[in-house]
Amino acid sequence: RQPSAVPMHNPRKEDNSEVLAPSEQTSTMKRLFGFEKEDISSWHRLVCLLSRPTDPASLGIFRFLFGMLMALDITQERGLSHLDYKYLDGAPVCRFPLFNFLKPLPMDWMFFVYFVMFLGAVGIMLGCFYRLACLMFISTYWYVFFLDKTTWNNHSYLYGLIGFQLSLMDANRYWSLDGIRNPRKRNAHVPLWNYTMLRTQIFIVYFIAGVKKLDADWVEGYSMKYLAHHWLFDPFKLILPVELINLMVVHGGGLILDLTAGYLLFFDATRPVAAFFVSYFHCMNSQLFSIGMFSYTMLATSPLFCYPDWPRRFFGRFPEFLQPILPFVSPAPIPSSSCVYPKPPSGSGEQQEEAHAAPKPTTLSFKHKFRAIFTILYIMEQFFLPYSHFLTAFTINVNTDSEPKQTSAQTFGRGKRFSHVEYVFTQSRRWKDHGDMLKQYATCLSENLPRFNISEPEIYFDIWVSINDRFQQRIFDPRVDLVKADWSPFRPNSWLMPLLVDLSPWRTKFEEIEGSLDNQTEVVFIADFPGLYLENFVSEDLGNTSVQVLEGLVNVEIVDEKKNYSLQPGEKMQIPAGAYHKVYTVSEGPSCYMYIYVNTTEAELQRNFTKLSELQEKVRNGTETEPLPPELQPLVTGLDDQDSDHSVIDPVVRLFLKRQKRMQEVKKRREASMVERFQRFASKKYYSIRRGFLMTAIALRNLAVGLPPLEQLTREVAYANMKEPETDQDERLKDEVGHGEL
Repeated sequence: RQPSAVPMHNPRKEDNSEVLAPSEQTSTMKRLFGFEKEDISSWHRLVCLLSRPTDPASLGIFRFLFGMLMALDITQERGLSHLDYKYLDGAPVCRFPLFNFLKPLPMDWMFFVYFVMFLGAVGIMLGCFYRLACLMFISTYWYVFFLDKTTWNNHSYLYGLIGFQLSLMDANRYWSLDGIRNPRKRNAHVPLWNYTMLRTQIFIVYFIAGVKKLDADWVEGYSMKYLAHHWLFDPFKLILPVELINLMVVHGGGLILDLTAGYLLFFDATRPVAAFFVSYFHCMNSQLFSIGMFSYTMLATSPLFCYPDWPRRFFGRFPEFLQPILPFVSPAPIPSSSCVYPKPPSGSGEQQEEAHAAPKPTTLSFKHKFRAIFTILYIMEQFFLPYSHFLTAFTINVNTDSEPKQTSAQTFGRGKRFSHVEYVFTQSRRWKDHGDMLKQYATCLSENLPRFNISEPEIYFDIWVSINDRFQQRIFDPRVDLVKADWSPFRPNSWLMPLLVDLSPWRTKFEEIEGSLDNQTEVVFIADFPGLYLENFVSEDLGNTSVQVLEGLVNVEIVDEKKNYSLQPGEKMQIPAGAYHKVYTVSEGPSCYMYIYVNTTEAELQRNFTKLSELQEKVRNGTETEPLPPELQPLVTGLDDQDSDHSVIDPVVRLFLKRQKRMQEVKKRREASMVERFQRFASKKYYSIRRGFLMTAIALRNLAVGLPPLEQLTREVAYANMKEPETDQDERLKDEVGHGEL
C-alpha cells in the first residue's frame, strides 16, 4: 500500500481486492513520507503535492465524530445545562471577556446562541448544509469562547481551531447528507492539504505539550505530584513505589509520550504501537481529569494518521446486510475540482487504456495556489503561537498548577475601609491568578460598589498561592490600587510580582521537615518580598503556633501587645492565639519562614469520634453493659434511621452520625458494580442534557411568543429541574452542615 501521506486514486478495486504493494523501485523517501523529494523541489511541485487527490473516507469519518462530540460538549463543558445560572438577566456579575466591549446577550438570546451552535455541530456531524453548519458552529463557538476567559483551556481552544479548519475543507465528500443531495460531492476526492493541516495540528498538540513538559517542575515530578495515588495507577504499584510511579510513569511517561506521539503516529511501522499508547493515555485522562470531550476528540484524531481509505477496508468486513447503514466501501472516489490531476503517462496499449480512464489533467489555478499558501502560513502560525508569550508576557504570571491558599481584598471608600475574602459579583475563582482578569474584576467592583454606598473605591488585593509545592507567595502587589493601576498586555506591569523560582530547591527541604512532624502538626511555608508584611490572625483553635525563619530577616509585631521581635535564620518564636500579628520582611532579599501549628479543635474532634465509634461498636456487639444516656441513644440506630440525627442535641454526635452516613454512601459507591456505575453515570448525564434542552425550548418559546404567566414559567422550570430521587437525596446530603471536613 502507499504511505499514509499519499492519496489513493483507486484504493479498492471494484471487487474489493486489496491494493497492491508499491513496486521495488519506490524510493525510501516515498515509502517513509509519501512523496518524493522532487515534489517539494519547487513551488509548482509543492502546490501540486498539497492539491493531490486523496480518498475522502478518513476525513468524512472524523467530521462525523467531531460533530457528534461537539454536540455532546455543548450540553456539558460549554454549559448549556446551567446556562440560566450563568447569564441570569439583571444579576450583578463581573464578567471577563477577551475584549471589554463584548457583552452577553439577554438570557433567552444566549440560549438561542447555544441552539444555533448545537445545530451547527449536528450539521457538521451529518454533513448537512456543511458550509453553513460550520459557519453556525464556529461563529457562535468563538463568541462564547471570547465571552468568558475564566473557562479557557487548551482543548476548548483546539475545538475552535478544528472547527475553523473543517469550514475550509471538503469534509462532506464522504458519508454525508450533502453527498446524497449533490452527486458531484458524493465520494469525491479531497486535496491532500485537508489531511496535512489536521495532521499537523494534532502533531503540534502533542509535540508542544511535550516541549512544555521539559520545564524543571515537570521533569522533577512536582507538577502532578499527587496523581500517582489515583486507582488507575494501582497496577504499577505492584512493582514500583508511589514516588517512582509519580516520577517515571506520570511525569516521565507523559513527557516521552507527548514528545514522540506525533512522530510515531505518522510512520507506518510505529503507528500501531503509538495508537495503543495514545489510546491508553487518553482513556486514562478521561478518568483522571474533568476535561469533557477532549479525550474522546483526541481518540477520534488518531485514525487521521492512517491510510485515508481505512474506513472502506474496515467497514468492508461487516456483514452485507449492514452495508446500507454503514459508510460505503465502493466505488472509487470521483474527480474533484479542488484537486490537481497530473497528465497520465503515455506508453503501451494497456497504459493508454488506463490513461483514458484516468481523470483529465488539471492545470494549477489561483485557488490551488492560494490554498497552498494559506496551509503553509497557518501551520507556521500554529508553531509560532505557543512561543508568542513575549508579545503578551505581562498578562498572566501564574500557571494552572497553582494552589491558592488565601485571597483577600481591601476596599477604601471616602475614608471607610472594608475587608472581604468572598468572591463577590463573580461566578468563578480563576480571575485571582491572572493579572488581566484581576484588573477587570477591580474595574467591575468599582462600578458596582457605589450601589452599596461605597463611592470612589480604592481596591487592593493580597493573593497568595503555592505553585507546584513552592513557598506560599504573593503574586500581586498589595500596595497598588488596581482601580487606577495601569495595565497592558504589551508592556511590563509593576504590580505583578515575580515567581520566586530561586527558592525552588527548598522543596526538598520541605519534604524533610514535613516528614519529621507528627500527624497532628501542620506546617505552612511562606516567602515574602522586601518591604512587605503579612498580617495574620491565629485562631484559638490553633494551639502551639510558632513561626521560624528559614532565610532572610523578619520582624514580628504582636498587634495587641504593640511589641516587635527580630528573627534571623534558624530562630523561632511562639505566636499568641486569638490575636493578630504582622511579619515584616526587613532583609534586602526575600524572606522565607514557616508556621508550625496544631489544630487542637480538630484533634479533639477526632478523639471524640474515636470514642463514639468504639462505644457504638460495643453497643452493637453487646459488650456495653451500661445504659446509654439520652443524647447518645441515636448511636444505636444512627445509620438505620435517617431521621434520628435530627433529634440529637449534642453537635458532636450529630456530626459523627452525618459523617458515618456519608462514609457509608461513599463506600457503597466505590463497591458498586460496573452496571450500577454505568446506570448512575447515564442517569446523571440524561438529566443534565434533559435540563439543557428543556430550558432551551422554554427560551425559544419566550422569544417566539413572549413570556407566559409567572406561575406557568415556574412550573416549566421546576419540570426542567427534575432529577432522579436518589440524586436529590445525595445533593441534600452534600449541602448539610457538617460535611465540610469530608
